[in-house]
Amino acid sequence: MTKKTTKEEFKVSGDALLGKVKEIINEGNVRRIIIKNKDGKQLIELPLTIGVVGAVLAPVLAAVGAIAALVTECSIIVEREVEESTSDAKQTPSSK
Repeated sequence: MTKKTTKEEFKVSGDALLGKVKEIINEGNVRRIIIKNKDGKQLIELPLTIGVVGAVLAPVLAAVGAIAALVTECSIIVEREVEESTSDAKQTPSSK
């Protein structure tokens, strides 16, 4: 079972930034979140692990909230680590 890193990019307005970051974190399989402004300049990089929850995230979310107050639009780049064999197995139909 090899692991593969995938990237997704979301464009959001500043007022939707915090809600989208919380939603992404709650999905649970996120390795890293990078927030960039509309010019592509990286504002913050959040390395995440499976064990990061609750009180540990509070200061991170406060920082994201501060960034959201300063930007009008931004991009969120999400890195996920997925197992290749698991995703391949889900795509194959059962043969009964």
